[in-house]
Amino acid sequence: QVQLVESGGGLVQPGGSLRLSCTASGFTPDVYTLGWFRQAPGKEREGGSCIYDIDGGTYYADSVKGRFTISRDRAKNTIILQMTNLKPEDTGIYFCAAATGTARCHHDAMDFWGKGTLVTVSS
Repeated sequence: QVQLVESGGGLVQPGGSLRLSCTASGFTPDVYTLGWFRQAPGKEREGGSCIYDIDGGTYYADSVKGRFTISRDRAKNTIILQMTNLKPEDTGIYFCAAATGTARCHHDAMDFWGKGTLVTVSS
């Protein structure tokens, strides 16, 4: 069973940066799609950033493109989300997720979820 544990959330000022980390365990030799999604209060989970085992390619939702970077450290079994130029609308709970195989970078395509870490962007 895949398990995902997020860390690194916190309070940051607008324009600032934050680095989220997800420690993964239970992966099989299958390929996976790994992602980060966020959810603001009262809103649907969105803002996907994904990285694909099969070729290392990445995908970003328009709302985060150019500001967020997803990467994977295989040796440490971690998935990193580097966030820059943060805006108040980036506030929310950030979830690490994984899907078996090559999946669409959308929350309803993910098979496994962490419990999330809170990011607050405010002055």
